[in-house]
Formats: sequence, C-alpha cells, structure tokens
Amino acid sequence: MKFRKITVLLAVFTLFAQTLSLNADENWGDIADFLNNIYGIDNNTGLTAFPVLNVPMGGRSEGMAGAFAAISDDISFLEFNPAGSSMLEKSELAFFHNNWVADTKLEGAAYATRFGNLGIAAGAKWLYTPFTEYNYYGERVSSGYYSEGVAILNVSYNLFPSYYFSGVSIGVNLKGAFRLVPDFTDNYDNILSGSGMDQSAAMGMADIGILTRFNFLKFYAAREQNMSVALVAKNLGPPASGEALPTVFNAAIAYKPIRPLIISFDFFYPFNLLDYTLSELPYGALGLSVQVADFLSMRTGLMVKAGTSRFTIGSAIIIDNITLDINYTLDLLTQFQPLNRISLGVRINLGDKGRKQLSDKVDELYLLGVEAHARGNLADAKLCWEEALSIDSGFTPAKEALIMMENREDLIKRIEDLYLLDF
Repeated sequence: MKFRKITVLLAVFTLFAQTLSLNADENWGDIADFLNNIYGIDNNTGLTAFPVLNVPMGGRSEGMAGAFAAISDDISFLEFNPAGSSMLEKSELAFFHNNWVADTKLEGAAYATRFGNLGIAAGAKWLYTPFTEYNYYGERVSSGYYSEGVAILNVSYNLFPSYYFSGVSIGVNLKGAFRLVPDFTDNYDNILSGSGMDQSAAMGMADIGILTRFNFLKFYAAREQNMSVALVAKNLGPPASGEALPTVFNAAIAYKPIRPLIISFDFFYPFNLLDYTLSELPYGALGLSVQVADFLSMRTGLMVKAGTSRFTIGSAIIIDNITLDINYTLDLLTQFQPLNRISLGVRINLGDKGRKQLSDKVDELYLLGVEAHARGNLADAKLCWEEALSIDSGFTPAKEALIMMENREDLIKRIEDLYLLDF
C-alpha cells in the first residue's frame, strides 16, 4: 500500500514539474526582467575559481533553495553549515545525482555520525561535462571531460548543551578541490600534450560555522527547540591560479511555529579575498518545509540573486530507514529560456547509537523520582534523580529537583534549629 502511494506521489510531482517547465518561458521571463530591474546585472559573476563549490549535491537543502544553514538537521549540513554534525539526531549515509547545465552532471556521497557532543562527517562531489574540440571543417580533433571535484572532512563540537538549550555548536570543514582540463590542440589540429594540465589546478580551503537552537514563540509541545540561528564563512583560502575562491559569509535563521512547518531565511554576502571591489552582489534565499505525513515531506524555496535567481520544489519520501529526495529547480539564468533540472538523493538512516534509548531511560528515572517524592520517599527520589544525571549530566529537570530537595532539607534544619533555641 505504501509503495502504491509513493508511485502516485511521484507521478503527481512529475506532472507538476512538467507544468512548471511548460509555463516557464511565459512566466519566468517576466520574473527575470523584474529581478534584473531591481538588482541590475552583476558584472562580477563568474570571476571566482571552482564553480563546483557553488553547485549543491542535492537533498533537502537544495529543495529549500539553499536556505538551510540554520536548519542543518540532516546530512545536507555538510555544504551549508559545518556546525551541524554535532547536533544530528542520527548517523546518515547519502548518495546524490544532480543534472546541472546542459550535459553537465554532478555526483556526490556523504557520511555523518555523532559521538555525544562530537560530530564528524566526510563527503565528496564530482562535477563533469563532456569536452569536444572541432576544427574549421567540423571534424572532431580532441575529446575528454572537463571536471571539478571537492573532498570534505568535517568536525564539530557542541558546547553547553542542556535540557532547555541545544548548546552552541562550532564546526569546521577542511576541503580540497581540483580542476582537470583535457588536452587541446594547436592551430594545426595537433593535440598539445600537457596543455590541459597547465590549466588544471588544486587548492585547499576551509569552512567555519556556528549553530544554536532555542525556544521562541512555540505553539506546540515538544522537547525540540523551534528557533535556530547560524553564522557561516565558506571557502576561506588562498587564490587558485590567480583566481579568488568563491568565499561567502552567511547569516541564517529558521523558525518552526507549529509542528509540521519550518520557515528559513539565509542572507549571503560574497567576498572576493583578492579584490573586494570584484565581489558579487549580496543575495538571499527563503525556504519552506512541511511534514505532510510520517513518510512524506514537501519543501520549496526561492533564491533571489542577480542574474541567477532560482525557484525550487521538492519532496522526501521515507521507506523504513531510506529517504528518497527529489527536487525540481527552475533557474533564471541570463539567457532567453530558464534552465530546469532534477536532482535525486538517497539517504540511509544508520541509527542514533542508542541515544534515544538512553534519553527514554533518563525520562523514566526522572518520573520515578517524581512519584517517589510525591509519596514522601525522599531517599528513593534522590537516588532516581542522581542516576538520571549520571546518564545525562545536562538533564536540567533532575538538577532542579535535587536543588529543590536540598533547599527543603536546609529549610527543615533551620526550623528545627529555631525550635531548639526556644528551649
């Protein structure tokens, strides 16, 4: 039954995407003109190296148009906020495929896990496009693939977590990127050995991110915090072959007013580390995610950027421990027709290393302590609360209960001392 529902949902999603594509020329041309009138044309677009760094692998983050730095609650965090790994609920392994421009494709894989307050992750993506050179007579004289790739190692740590506060997570990505250009020919159609290598490059860089969550105007009952904020600096590093990296500073906020709905906003500020005057214009992204059912969520997003704004829709379908992400994107590129594309992702839930079981045990011990205290059995209550804290030292309700008990005992002792003074 579940597979039948999923088939119908995929069919509806595909039909909706095709409808958007058919109406793209008429509708999105007007929107592109409107945005260009506001922002103008960004003359600094394309002046940085390694464009693969700006191409997302896919997943929930792409479905929300990149408004994801403050959410960072699944493996998509790896490209948007390195602080996300220490707050992940579950370990994940994911694979992505993204159809980009024309025949350009991107493949990606990532893994993330958490040990207490320490999170670690690793991932890689590879963008490639066919490269064919023709001479004046239309004859093919060389071929190959132009490709770029990125490898990412991540580590983050969550500071000061407690029952009421998620803590402040600080994370770092160390990244290595490469560019491979195939050999090309001279004016006489002779392939120049090593000519492609002269234009190839490799470079290292880093991302730094901060993430915190807390409760604010929360209209539902749950332990999770419903507001999150983030600050991220991406692609910090020296120039590659004289070209600046696409360094971006990012401030983000996400808000969950009711249980199924998440709204997020990211502000991006590109910064050319070689020459500030060559920096691209700032831009923003707005994302929306709705949990429709236990096995289905929908998301959409709009990135407003001079010349390259984009609109996305997507969905996630959960089958046991496997999540299928599918996203459809319309890009308002500086061209006569908008570009549409689809990305696919598969995320595998590898479990939480027993954290949910321990959390349930702590809750159980706390409630047993409350029951014992209500019966007047203070010794048993104290033992239950101390055992709860031995499992989770940040479980604030147990700390508060013990402090209350100590204050009660101190008050009783003071009353007894005053009583003895009267005699």
